Amino acid sequence: MDAAPAFHTMPDGRRIAFRQLAGRGPTLVFLPGYMSDMAGGKATALFAWAERDGRACLLLDYSGCGESEGDFADGTLSRWRDEVVALVEVRAQGPVILIGSSMGGWLMLLVAEVLGSRVGAMIGIAAAPDFTQWGRTTEDRARLAAGHTVLEANPYGPEPTPHHPGFHADGEALLRLGQEIAIDCPVRLIHGQRDTDVPPEISLRLAAALRSADVQVTLVKDGDHRLSRPQDIAFLLRTLAEIAGETPP
Repeated sequence: MDAAPAFHTMPDGRRIAFRQLAGRGPTLVFLPGYMSDMAGGKATALFAWAERDGRACLLLDYSGCGESEGDFADGTLSRWRDEVVALVEVRAQGPVILIGSSMGGWLMLLVAEVLGSRVGAMIGIAAAPDFTQWGRTTEDRARLAAGHTVLEANPYGPEPTPHHPGFHADGEALLRLGQEIAIDCPVRLIHGQRDTDVPPEISLRLAAALRSADVQVTLVKDGDHRLSRPQDIAFLLRTLAEIAGETPP
């Protein structure tokens, strides 16, 4: 992944960075987590595996993240969903497999609702749907609803993690766990039981809400939120290879 990314221009002119591999389908589409990008460990491992195995793969940075243009404060699930859908429609041929990490696991649901039958399968890694609700204190939710930005201690870096009112309001309008999620493709959910950011119970709630009957949840007893250790990556790739083989070309 040393080469410079390509860019897709959205209708309003913002440029979305992406990297793509040609190969056999279905196209693997990785959706990073909140404030993450396509340079992360899971994304790069997936891209390298796809390259070795001759598979089609698409990585991207949401606007305001990584190498894409824009201000992170303007980012919302709706905005990022539309970017992913636009890239898939222009760059991917045939079916896709969505792989969503943390917030990307919420986003993959929204993308799948738009793409419909083009989604052959989904994999959630510590999927975090509805985190604007269960992941925020009552006080923080009130501050966000009043239009204030909330800063949260960041266990992965020196700078605090910002949560902006626009993202919060949009997320509150896109809650999915309290209803049936009309997605019927095979779904695999992987969650570490030592995840201190997203409770493992969220993957169980997601499995129950999905309409698909082909849903499996794997709990990794000593796994943390990131699930980026060599053994975690190896398990992800085994899961992906299995489900990709199940997905018709």
